[in-house]
Amino acid sequence: MATLQATTLLCSSSSSSFSSKTNRPRSITTRASINIPKHALSSLSLPKLQKRVSNVEEFEFRIGTNNYTQTHPGDTSPLSSYEDSPSHRVVIAKLYAIMDSVADRIEMHKNICEQRNNWNTLLLTSINTITLAATTMVGIAATSSADGTALLSLKMSSTLLYLAATGMLVMMNKIQPSQLAEEQRNATRLCKQLHSQIKTTIAIGNPTTRDVTEAMEKVLAIDKAFPLPLLGKMLEKFPSAVEPAVWWPQQRRKQAKGLGNGMYKNGWSERLEKEMKEIVGVLGKHDKADYIRLGKKALKINKVLAVSGPVLTGLAAVGSVLVGNSSSPTVGALGSILGIVAGGMASVANTLEHGGQVGMVFELYRSNAGIFKEMEEYITSNLEEKDVERRENGEILELKVALQLGRSLSGLRDRADKGQHDEEFGSKLF
Repeated sequence: MATLQATTLLCSSSSSSFSSKTNRPRSITTRASINIPKHALSSLSLPKLQKRVSNVEEFEFRIGTNNYTQTHPGDTSPLSSYEDSPSHRVVIAKLYAIMDSVADRIEMHKNICEQRNNWNTLLLTSINTITLAATTMVGIAATSSADGTALLSLKMSSTLLYLAATGMLVMMNKIQPSQLAEEQRNATRLCKQLHSQIKTTIAIGNPTTRDVTEAMEKVLAIDKAFPLPLLGKMLEKFPSAVEPAVWWPQQRRKQAKGLGNGMYKNGWSERLEKEMKEIVGVLGKHDKADYIRLGKKALKINKVLAVSGPVLTGLAAVGSVLVGNSSSPTVGALGSILGIVAGGMASVANTLEHGGQVGMVFELYRSNAGIFKEMEEYITSNLEEKDVERRENGEILELKVALQLGRSLSGLRDRADKGQHDEEFGSKLF
């Protein structure tokens, strides 16, 4: 009887283990008997089978839970791997609240971008129409033989239209609608990027209060860099110095120290550290500097056109007043020329500035310089971290930098080697 019970125990254990994997009921009938001495039953143990069953139960428990962490050495309790404390739920709730706020900002920036782009189109069309209508009236007044009342009506109408165009141009050149629209496009892109980052943080699991703080800081930094209101918070459209746009919180990590050896640790090595230092030098001396230089040129062109438009419409208004001067035909002729030519040139200057969206081009260069500055600070903050384990994984950082620069990993290393070669060659020359 003891022999039959032992045999049945072995078969039923293996049957239940197999059935739990296949999720199908299975019956096993025992027909053979194995003679096992009675004294051996007391010492019979199945450590491997018990260990296998314990591992299967723990695996099934972990599969059934969404949030778990790796168990500590020596801790075999599956309950210790499940982290669902109230503080953890609060962190998740805060991140979701920030995600909702960021999603709302995405919609606001998108709508305001469309609005300010419409401003640029409508104001450009209206001002050019007004200016050309006033120019036409000046030409008719200069060439017609109308009586004094008709001539006075044409002169007054053209003068008022020129003055209206001058005031509208001053306002339009001050706010730069095309540049405002580009700011909102950048804000929309950055908010979408932040929304994806928060979603990834939650999906990876086990977020902390530090993630909440960093997300809040990023939201506030974007709000400061690309404000929604015009009055009181609008960015300076004609700054005295061209600086890269900044939309990220300031990095806190300091105290630079190198690894000092060629061993890998957290994906870092001496070669990778030197490579990242060279990339930082290239970004600062070449890429960021190039966009700053182009931004200065765009700003100068925008300033010239912004001043030229109102000045030309103002001169055209003066010329329209002098049209048909009976006391001095020469003055009347000069007034006609000034009113017609200045009005036409004002339309050309306005079209070049706002039709060509020079303000948007300036903002584009400034934002591109900001992208390279952000990468520079991002790499530097990792290099300046004393504890290598607190840095971002070196291989992941290298991949991100390569994708941001639009290069492969081998191309990124070649770029770093080229930068180092150019620096050494320049030091030899000087």
